[in-house]
Amino acid sequence: MRSFDRYVRNPVPDYPERRWPANVITKAPKWCSVDLRDGNQALIEPMNVEEKLELFRALYSIGFRDIEVGFPSASSIEHDFVRCLANEGVVPDDCRIQLLMQCNEEQIRATFEAAEGLKNVIMHIYNPTSVLQRDVVFHMDREQVKAIAVHAAEVVKECASHFPGNVYYEYSPESFSGTEPEYAAEVINAVLDVWQPTPDKKAIINLPETMELNTPNVYADQVEWVAGQIKYRDAIELSVHTHNDRGTGIAASELALLAGADRVEGTLFGNGERTGNADILTIAYNLLSEGVDPGLNIEDLPAIEELYTRLVKMPVSPRHPYAGELAFTAFSGGHQDAIRKGFRAMEERHTGGWMVPYLLIDPTDIGRTYDPLVRINSQSGKGGVAFVMEQKHGFKLPKAMHREFADAVQLYAEAKGGEVSPEEMLEVFRNEYLRRKSPLRFVRCGVDDRGDTDEQQATHAVLQLEYNGQPMTLDCYGNGPIDAVKKGLQKLVGRNLRLLDYSEHALTTGSEAQAAAYVAMKDPDTGASTFGVGISSNITRASIRAVFCAVNRLLGSKE
Repeated sequence: MRSFDRYVRNPVPDYPERRWPANVITKAPKWCSVDLRDGNQALIEPMNVEEKLELFRALYSIGFRDIEVGFPSASSIEHDFVRCLANEGVVPDDCRIQLLMQCNEEQIRATFEAAEGLKNVIMHIYNPTSVLQRDVVFHMDREQVKAIAVHAAEVVKECASHFPGNVYYEYSPESFSGTEPEYAAEVINAVLDVWQPTPDKKAIINLPETMELNTPNVYADQVEWVAGQIKYRDAIELSVHTHNDRGTGIAASELALLAGADRVEGTLFGNGERTGNADILTIAYNLLSEGVDPGLNIEDLPAIEELYTRLVKMPVSPRHPYAGELAFTAFSGGHQDAIRKGFRAMEERHTGGWMVPYLLIDPTDIGRTYDPLVRINSQSGKGGVAFVMEQKHGFKLPKAMHREFADAVQLYAEAKGGEVSPEEMLEVFRNEYLRRKSPLRFVRCGVDDRGDTDEQQATHAVLQLEYNGQPMTLDCYGNGPIDAVKKGLQKLVGRNLRLLDYSEHALTTGSEAQAAAYVAMKDPDTGASTFGVGISSNITRASIRAVFCAVNRLLGSKE
């Protein structure tokens, strides 16, 4: 790529004293949703007041107690929504309404006017402090930019003294990650000296990665270093607000928590300017996967996704880590087999812990289902096919049968092209096994024990069947019903048949319970072997049907 030399690597702070890599996240941060402001301003079709009100109520029910609702001095609909919240009395007492404004006296006073009637408000002021913005946007030096922030802090404090509700202060040095760390700390401390926060009335210092400029570890270094330079540290909620320009916004927020952040601002599914904000849901579910309570009511992810797509009018990616249609889906044969074995191990061991390969969490813990876990196409393996047959249809295929049936499904998938649904797979199974009724068709069988002979011929079976369409009755003798029927059919068709294996299990329970039986059979003369399957409410009848199926498959014809 010939244009690479146009770009200059952003400076990386020299900070060998970093401590955050040794830290572990042990509790959820305080969450702040910015869906109604940062998320909404990035929509092709921004939400109206009614839609914003519905989303606000949903965000509160999810568990957000800090909710940034708008920039009331920027547009009439933003102003109207803030007035709606104040006039309608819809904000619970434990919820803080966050309002954004530039470090501009006119905007600050207009925002306080719009907020009148709200009980708890966070007045969030910001001004760009980065090297690039100082140079190409504002043409100001460091002292001039710092003076803007200090004056704004003074105006906020003065307005707060007359405001009838509770006012909390928040300051963001916008483009923090592009600001010299020592200068960011200088501006932040100048603002804090105006506000004089206390442990009982903390200020919020938000360190926004307004645009990702480096790898997440660099951002974590910046956060940890600046956090160590901030005055009034025990009176500060240290917040982070990351974007996703390099595709690592989530990682940047998580590493910032390791670096000492107390609070995370973000949006549902990462909606936001350009490539989006940090996805709070993904961060929260990541905590869940580590055994940490995320502190949000996110057990019904499909409901959250439905609300989001309806109000935001944007789809969720099929590859979203948790909500995506394909997030818990395995097409790879090796993955499918490992998932099936993981479920089986949990069944057998009863440990209660989650231990399924390739599945970070139990999909049912977040409202997803097992149905799409394994999806079958021509690339899928025998383990995935067996998993779907067991999970969806209740057939626990013998391990030795997996390859035989998977080959049949693969042939179907290649002929069809694309994915094979569980219903289509069951139809393949029926055609391959349950509908094999030619040249032999089972009708009925009566079984009794003989007491006048040796154990090898102790069972007598009167077998009624059709052979090439002709009804007939056979007297069969053997060591049990399956052996007797096998010997009778062997004599009838003139083939040497050997029974290799047999297994059975219940398909359903209750008054309409059915059983499935599987037999493995081989013709030693030809070397051919196959499985037969039978189902019935009577296990003996199911077993006999399985023998008929296996013989028909060895004879190589089907109806």
